[in-house]
Parts: sequence; structure tokens; C-alpha cells
Amino acid sequence: MLGAQNFRDAKLMSTQAELLRQLSIDRSGNLQAPGRPKWPWAAVAVAVAGAAAYFLIPRGPSAVPVRVVQAVVTGGAAITGASSGSVLDASGYVVARRQATVSSKVTGKVIAIYFEEGQKVEEGEILARLDGSNLQAQMGLSEAQVEQARAQLTELRVSLANAEREAVRARDLLGRGLIPQSTADAAETTVGQLSARLGSAEQGVRVSQQQLQVTQKNLDDTVVRAPFSGVITIKNAQPGEMISPLSAGGAGTRTGLGTLVDMNSLEVEVDVNENFLNKVKAGQKARTKLNAYPDWEIPSELIAIIPTADRSKATVKVRVGFVRAAGEPIDPRILPDMGARVSFLADETPAPTAEQAPRRVLVPHEAFEGDAVFVINGDTVRRQVVKTGAVEGTSMTVIEGLSGGESLAVGKPGTLLDGSHIKVEGNTP
Repeated sequence: MLGAQNFRDAKLMSTQAELLRQLSIDRSGNLQAPGRPKWPWAAVAVAVAGAAAYFLIPRGPSAVPVRVVQAVVTGGAAITGASSGSVLDASGYVVARRQATVSSKVTGKVIAIYFEEGQKVEEGEILARLDGSNLQAQMGLSEAQVEQARAQLTELRVSLANAEREAVRARDLLGRGLIPQSTADAAETTVGQLSARLGSAEQGVRVSQQQLQVTQKNLDDTVVRAPFSGVITIKNAQPGEMISPLSAGGAGTRTGLGTLVDMNSLEVEVDVNENFLNKVKAGQKARTKLNAYPDWEIPSELIAIIPTADRSKATVKVRVGFVRAAGEPIDPRILPDMGARVSFLADETPAPTAEQAPRRVLVPHEAFEGDAVFVINGDTVRRQVVKTGAVEGTSMTVIEGLSGGESLAVGKPGTLLDGSHIKVEGNTP
């Protein structure tokens, strides 16, 4: 057999040499005799030579197309410490627990306003004044009435003292028989009458004094002061307008001068669906993000769950406060009526230890060919026999044979061998 093969190779090489000689150019200067052209034979010779080269020139092994998967490590000592995540997210708005519409206690015309929107004011600071001219006139009248009552009281005291002296004299004369009994009785009656009138006059003085105090209080109420420290957010009135706490003056009468907000009482109110109410509780930690500052996480805490539900929305209102040090003011970036999103956090619990979560190597099912996988080593693969364990979803646990982190080749079944050359082609084997 070997001799026949050598004979065929020699014959093929002789044929190729003959064809090459036919392709050589005759430079002797002799003209070619007319006849059939030789170019078709030249094409045949080139084709034969190419075929011979394809079959005779030695080539390396072809690369097997594969895709790559990873042997993933899970568990082990990497799982330590504590963890806490969001158990519920809810949207709401920033509200102030302490705010007031500043108004006067009396009806009157505004003559001066001492504040503007955004101004910080302190408790007791004067915010506005109302026209108090009528009350000042009433004040003068009340003072005059007090003086009149006191004068009447003094007069009655003098009359009572004189009547008492007359009664004493009458009793003395009656004892000596100089006057009748009726005269003595009349003197005693006069004393009683004057004593009663004196008591009434004393009460009149007290009434007039109380009336004077009421007038004075009404006059003081024309000066509007801040009920607590805060920031003016709304200004409703201007000098010259009428203001009344009861809006009794008609459509042109204001009921308030402005709105005062205590910025340190800001918190977030959110509506929690009643189906998830069991996920929140008082004192629970939370994180708040304002729509205006989406990258700013504000430490928060659930203050209280309002014990009533909204039937139309099937929600329960929850109050969330901002966590801050005692006496520290709330960040000025937080403003009333801002939109906010609150993430309620789970209680912090210890994470599983290394003994509770053992180290595992997970390999996708598609990487297995029998009891082995093919580990990529440069442009070749190495067949590695492994010992498998439990199935976890689309992966298999490898107990022995892999340390984790290896790149594994996945090709068409039966195309990979130990030492095969590979070529990675996207996500398809």
C-alpha cells in the first residue's frame, strides 16, 4: 500500500511539472504556428495545482465555536454583619404640625403691617396694628365712668356717717323720752338705706373698673403679635383693609393677616395602603427623599399611625418625622408641601454567618457534558471531571473539581474534547 501511494504522488508531481512547462514563454523569437490556442489548458493547470496544494499542504486543527459561562462562588465569609432594606415605599407631602393663620381678636382697619413673606419672626413680635381710635375714645369714657362711680361712693360714705350719728342721737333722746319711738326708728332706717346704697356704689365702682379693663384689652388687641416663632409663608392683607376674626364685615373683610409656620415642626404625611399596614409600626426607621433633591436621603422615623382609614382610597395616614439631634433645627432645604417618598426599613437583624451560609460553587446546567466541564485555558480547553451536589434553579452545585471563578466553554454536544482549540462566538454555541 505504501508503494502504491508513493507511485501516485510521483505521478501527480510529474503531471504538475509538465503543465508548468507548457505555461512557460518561448523567448527564442520563433513565431508560434497557427493552430488552437493554449489558454484553456493553462486554466486547467492552475486549478489542478490549487487542488493539489489544498490536499498536500499540511494544516492545523480547526477551532470549535463556543460561548463562555462562569463558575460563580456564593456564601462563605463574605456574608457577615447586619443588613436592613426597604419593606415598603410610600409617597406623601411635607406638612407643618404647627402653623397658624395670624389674625386679630377684634374687627378693625389695618393701619400698619411689619412683615413680608419668608420673614422669620420671634414669639411676641409685633406683626401689625389696627386702627384703635374708637377704642381709645371708649377707653376715655370708661375711665370717666370709674371716676364717677368713685365720687358717688365717697358721697354715700359721708351720708352714711352722718346718718349713723343721727341714729345715735335719736336713741339717746328716745331714752330720755324727748322724742317719740317713730323718730328714732326713722333714723335707724336711714342708716340701713345708706348702708345698702354704699354697697351698691362699691359694686358699681368694681363694674366700671372691669369695663375699663375690657376696653383696655380690646385696645391692646389692635396690636397683632406672633403667637410663636416661625416663618411667614403667606401675606393676606395690606394697610387700609378691614380685618375680622369672624368675617362679619362681608366679602371685603379679611379673616387673617398671614400664615405663620413653625419650620421645626415639619414632618411627612404619607398614605399607606391598608393591605400593607402590617409592614409599618411606630418608631420604625425610614429614609425620606424629597422630589426636589432625589439624591438626598434624610434619616427619618415613623412617629404615629393615625387610627382611622380613608374609605374611598383604602389607605391609612402615617406621620414620619425627620431624625435630628436635640435642639438642632430642621434643614432649611425642607419646605412645606414638598413632595416626598418614604422608604420604611426592615428591622436590622444579624446576617447568616459562614457556618449558616457555606461556600458554594454554582455552574449553569448547559456547561456540563456528563460528569465533566471544559475549563478554558487560553485558546484551548481542559476537560475537568467534577462532583456535583444539589440543583439550584438553572445551576448545579459543584462540590469537588472547581474552586470558583473559572471560565467554562459551552459548545455543541460532542464537539469539545480535551485540548480542543476554541473560538468564542458571542452568546451562541
